[in-house]
Amino acid sequence: MTDKFQYESLVDEALRGVVRRVLTHAAERGLPGTHHFYISFRTSEPGVEMPEYLRTKYPDEMTIVLQHQYWGLEVTEQAFEVTVSFNKRNERLKVPFAALSAFVDPSVRFGLQFEKRSAAALPPPDKRPALVGPVPMGETKPGAAPAPPAAEEKADEDEGKQPDGAEGGAKVVTLDAFRKKP
Repeated sequence: MTDKFQYESLVDEALRGVVRRVLTHAAERGLPGTHHFYISFRTSEPGVEMPEYLRTKYPDEMTIVLQHQYWGLEVTEQAFEVTVSFNKRNERLKVPFAALSAFVDPSVRFGLQFEKRSAAALPPPDKRPALVGPVPMGETKPGAAPAPPAAEEKADEDEGKQPDGAEGGAKVVTLDAFRKKP
């Protein structure tokens, strides 16, 4: 069966939207508390703008830290720009969200990993299938399966949660968690 909804692309876009939203907040209000970010990106992706000496030093992937010494963070729908210091030399970088390979906020043990996606992997917004909101219990839309009973909805709610006060590892969300298992 063909995935006409292109779920992997939709999830990928949504997760990159999380990074966009967090960076927008940081650009507008600064980093709250102890939050800081490790952002890894593929340096050879189209649209990545960086000094040539850095591209030579990091031909495949680079990680930057946004914590104390970054300036001029600007976020658009497609990319972010920031000035960071490399060996006491301030350099401006432009990174399209499509170039991201990882985003980590170690202060809250949160991370995302991204698969390499070509720019053409996701159709333009006007060509994507329309997603509709939830259907009230007991109702269905034409051609839709009936909504699951309430008891089934809660079945996996506590799966993977740590008890209060328990030490746990970093929470990293990858697209593999959403992919169909062979």
